[in-house]
Amino acid sequence: MNDNNRSVGLFGAIAIGVGGMVGGGIFAVLGEAVSLAHGASVVAFLLAGLVAILTSYSYAKLSVKYQSKGGTVSFIDNAFGHNFLSGSVNFILWLSYLVTISLYASAFSSYAEVLFLDKSTFFMKHLFISLAIILPLIINLISASFVSKSETIIVIVKIILLIVIIVSSASFVDTQRFNPSNWKDSFSILVAGMVIFVAYEGFELIANAAEDIKNPKSNLPRAFYGSVILVIVLYVLIAYITVGTVDESVLLKAKDYALAVAAKPALGQIGFTIVSIAALLATFSAINATIYGNGRLGFILAMEGELPKELNKEKNSIPSVSILVTAFFSLILANSIDLSQIAIIGSASFLLIFFIVNIAAFKLYNQINANRIILFISCLISFVALLTLLIHTYLTDKQSIIIFFAFIIISIIFEGIYGRLVRKHMLNRPYN
Repeated sequence: MNDNNRSVGLFGAIAIGVGGMVGGGIFAVLGEAVSLAHGASVVAFLLAGLVAILTSYSYAKLSVKYQSKGGTVSFIDNAFGHNFLSGSVNFILWLSYLVTISLYASAFSSYAEVLFLDKSTFFMKHLFISLAIILPLIINLISASFVSKSETIIVIVKIILLIVIIVSSASFVDTQRFNPSNWKDSFSILVAGMVIFVAYEGFELIANAAEDIKNPKSNLPRAFYGSVILVIVLYVLIAYITVGTVDESVLLKAKDYALAVAAKPALGQIGFTIVSIAALLATFSAINATIYGNGRLGFILAMEGELPKELNKEKNSIPSVSILVTAFFSLILANSIDLSQIAIIGSASFLLIFFIVNIAAFKLYNQINANRIILFISCLISFVALLTLLIHTYLTDKQSIIIFFAFIIISIIFEGIYGRLVRKHMLNRPYN
């Protein structure tokens, strides 16, 4: 593509990555980090960031070579072809975004309850969860352009707010809270990093915008590395302020809205209220953007024959059927699983996807001009991260493991039935 036809510069590309990561995730998983790692929450965010930065190398190399709106989907297809494996993985990716929407909706509900209600009730919790998905659904069906235009403004507001919290709270930090005596064991710290990994997954959105980025050969790698490094620094500082300014017992009690509590020492009740409102805005916009993105992912997969053809129907250039299906299944998930389980399942799903993308990059290292040693380390680290999370979850929360593997089994069964009985005849191409 001629560079004159590309509309996104380096800073715009970095903004896409930062916006994808600093969505509702940090508001949802901060309490999980404190619960699992205690005083070592900063280390947990660094460990998760290590997996992200290594995987971003694979994404950068693949994005330069295969510039496509399909992003992750196109990488998997180029590495493994249109077969049983790629079809199953692409379906898992689509399911993973349903989990992400559910995570944001649960976080939205937690902050809405603490802001508007004296105490939580079953009915109000699920009402807020449902509204957090239904309202963005309506917006997506009415005006797709509003979603993309509003995201830039909301990302800026979120980052400014987080910086204000960091700066205003810095003098309130008690460094004794970071004493290794307050840390959990090494395995628990590693697990904490993997549970909260879902807060980093959004950097992959840069790959979906690769066709629109100017000077892709130089700007795509810079965008991936720059956005991930910026977010690692931001998350580490947020964890530092949260753990350093608030007593651990208070954070554990307010686990689902920990960031709002972290604003109180410096900014008082006003800070608590402002952060809660910002969390509602952030999680709502993240749901909005993820429904938008997953609706289009479903549309692309349907166009390629990897999802039923009904999902590739458009109305006013909006993939309405795919968006409706995305919202419908997100509603079911969000109202069926609690926040901790959603975080675990979401992180495990993306660690699995990123492990496969790292393998794809390793397989294609010659074509993408990548360093095999770095790719091997990326494969190894992402596999160890996934394995660590699965072992811990099996020992502590078997229901989450069952749900995660149910996703994989559903994907395999769907691909086995749809891929073999429908797609190969529809597209008239070989199927392995």
